[in-house]
Amino acid sequence: MASPAFEEIVEDFAFLDEWEDRYAMVIDMGKALPPMEDALKVPSTKVEGCASQVWLHPEINGNTYRFHGDSDAMIVKGLIAVLAALYNDLPVSEVGKVDAPAELARLGLNEHLSSQRSNGLRAMVKRIRMQAAEAA
Repeated sequence: MASPAFEEIVEDFAFLDEWEDRYAMVIDMGKALPPMEDALKVPSTKVEGCASQVWLHPEINGNTYRFHGDSDAMIVKGLIAVLAALYNDLPVSEVGKVDAPAELARLGLNEHLSSQRSNGLRAMVKRIRMQAAEAA
């Protein structure tokens, strides 16, 4: 059920033997994220439950889900980029059907993120699912 963009990340991760290389790739993905406008960094877009500052702003165009995100932590920005690859451009009705824990497990993220980062990742997934459900 994963998007081609997410499948590309899975393939890239498969070529990297060391977790440090994968971690660096996630950080590079975060650096490549387009900046989020400060005007969108408001309480309604802030994700609670993250150790870092995290904002996710949905954009529903017709029936297509997309979001922009930002964080004050580079690794979290990278995780936002991973989630964008997983969810962006899906039909709104499909967002809630994505088994994010299973898809992210394919990257080995579960074993290598701190408990705080894992909790934050779950909070971001919850927010994305909630945004899509509200738009449906």
